Amino acid sequence: MSTENEGNAVPPAPSAPPVPMASPTASPQGHAPEGNAPTAPLPPVPQETPAAPDGSWPPPPATPAYGDGGAGGPGAAWGASYQQPAPKPRSGRGGLVAAILVAALVAGGLGGGLGYTLAKDRDDRGSTTVSSDSSAAQIKRAPGTIAGVAARALPSTVTIEAESNNGEGGTGTGFVFDTQGHIVTNNHVVADAVDGGKLTATFPNGRKYDAEIVGHAQGYDVAVVKLKNAPSDLKPLALGDSDKVAVGDETIAIGAPFGLSNTVTTGIISAKNRPVASSDGSSSSKASYMSALQTDASINPGNSGGPLLDASGAVIGINSAIQSTGSGGFGSGQSGSIGLGFAIPINQAKYVAQQLIKTGKPVYAKIGASVSLEDSGDGAQITEQGTSGSAAVESGGPADKAGLKPGDVITKLDDHVIDSGPTLIGEIWTHKPGDKVTITYKRSGQEHTAQLTLAAREGDS
Repeated sequence: MSTENEGNAVPPAPSAPPVPMASPTASPQGHAPEGNAPTAPLPPVPQETPAAPDGSWPPPPATPAYGDGGAGGPGAAWGASYQQPAPKPRSGRGGLVAAILVAALVAGGLGGGLGYTLAKDRDDRGSTTVSSDSSAAQIKRAPGTIAGVAARALPSTVTIEAESNNGEGGTGTGFVFDTQGHIVTNNHVVADAVDGGKLTATFPNGRKYDAEIVGHAQGYDVAVVKLKNAPSDLKPLALGDSDKVAVGDETIAIGAPFGLSNTVTTGIISAKNRPVASSDGSSSSKASYMSALQTDASINPGNSGGPLLDASGAVIGINSAIQSTGSGGFGSGQSGSIGLGFAIPINQAKYVAQQLIKTGKPVYAKIGASVSLEDSGDGAQITEQGTSGSAAVESGGPADKAGLKPGDVITKLDDHVIDSGPTLIGEIWTHKPGDKVTITYKRSGQEHTAQLTLAAREGDS
């Protein structure tokens, strides 16, 4: 699933229920569906899906956008200005589509404030409420409580506002990665500011900094920005080990849902390895893929890029997408949380972030074969031909050396069942170039296995 953008219903994948896709800030990314709410509905997935070169990145241009594109569409954009005043215009940025799950990106928030009233006791007898003495001993909360974890983590999270050079923008979330001022977030959160736009990061204490993009990875949906004139007292969040996360573990999510910065919600890990694919909704749509952590912690538009913490306060994922029932929600026409949220595992995000800081470009693992993106449920089939007329199996690549041929259907990568092309891509990208993996595939009804060493591809194009 992808983060923060909502999408139209997509046909469910054979192994899991459909999940809405996430789109970036409303119109900000320049790709997210328009609207004030952070998520955008996904359009129906086409019957025929083009092959993805190398079963990795990028999917062919024909890949449909999953967000409600176009202004005034039913789906709101992935983000909205986090300022309580009038929201900024949003461009139609698409949502996320999962191979098994189709999730909505949750980058942006809803513009406009939430009102509340304070009722006063008008009983002639007067109020019987007794106020506590401010001089009384303050309540102390143990470090291991949710309140204790939130108190430590909040100062290291930021609300990110991205604005394109034409004034459109939206909001998302990020967290401090190191003491040099690097902030990790989602690619779709900052997409609007990639080409000459403006980025700002605001801490819970009100300190606001201009920021610049260090690097962004469309395929992984991860980005790193750096604060300008970063303060010397930054405290990076501790990173956990997402491989050791278990279903049922407690989770804590921090973000700016619907523009409400510094919001803390809790839940558990509901599932692991949920294959999710996302699209920005543009005509030249490129997809993002992940093998996500699923959580029931409340995640809404504006949570994109925020940390998903474990009970100790360590980051185990980056909140990126939600499943939604449809439109409507908070008066924005966008849907909110129904208890199905998806996060990029931190082990993968950490590797990507380090590469972006080092070179400014992402590095993807690949097998050197093009696979069909159609959700057949039977596996990932190597196509007869690659994109733009190229060979489906790259000569001298890992798949070629392992003896794989067009028409072979990959059903497992190590111990992970592969039921579609997007699922295979997501699993491959959980690995690094140079990793050795075992591929199980079928040819003419017969099952075979082959070991191969993953190659590397630099950049998104």
